[in-house]
Amino acid sequence: MLFDSHAHYDDERFDEDRAETLNRVRESGVSYILNAAADMASSLTSVKQSEEYAFVYAAVGVHPHSASEMNEENLSKLSELAKKSKVVAIGEIGLDYYYDNSPRDVQKEWFARQIELAKSLNMPIIVHDRDAHEDIMSILKDCEAKKVGGVMHCFSGSVEMAKTLLESNFYISFGGPITFKNAKKAIEVVKYAPMDRLLIETDCPYLTPEPFRGKRNDSEYVRLVAEKIAEIKGMTFDEVAKMTLENAKKLFNILN
Repeated sequence: MLFDSHAHYDDERFDEDRAETLNRVRESGVSYILNAAADMASSLTSVKQSEEYAFVYAAVGVHPHSASEMNEENLSKLSELAKKSKVVAIGEIGLDYYYDNSPRDVQKEWFARQIELAKSLNMPIIVHDRDAHEDIMSILKDCEAKKVGGVMHCFSGSVEMAKTLLESNFYISFGGPITFKNAKKAIEVVKYAPMDRLLIETDCPYLTPEPFRGKRNDSEYVRLVAEKIAEIKGMTFDEVAKMTLENAKKLFNILN
């Protein structure tokens, strides 16, 4: 019973075998998948997939890479999509200073605006943070994001940053990189963080865990993330699977 809390099955890399992959994943023991949007098109697709597959839920939102496409009309469209029955979060939203595909002032404006949208809908947020720790934390604080909380997906920060997030009503999620050889900082955070605030994810088709790094990722590999966290925490795989599933259901208010 596993919950992949962050996937991208709208990605073109699944175009040839999406249904086959999702059915195989379901049979492998993955009970829930949250498909996170990245732009307006994938927000629509994520909603459609959640309607097609009983075990798939959706988040809608615009990633910092596509922040330049945002305007008042699209914000209104996101608000309407977010009211669909299986949409459970606003995301993924945030800042990406590694690629800078959108100007930083535009990224910051629409990160803040989408946090305000989430607050107006009383929905948690899914946060993307790449090389932008300081500004991410500043905007979360200024926008009072703790009122709705959320998850820092594919966490790459320090123990100190994790502490602040945990105090601010946020969960922390880990994916394939926790299995990489250079994962020292992430392992320290996993050791520090309480188990009832951790989520697991794939970010598929990206960030495939070892020993399959380099291949297309899918939700079946979330098992390897759970196994690594179990090893770090000195817990059983079943304990980690159960707790991370319960954590995700609680955060995203999934009752079934």
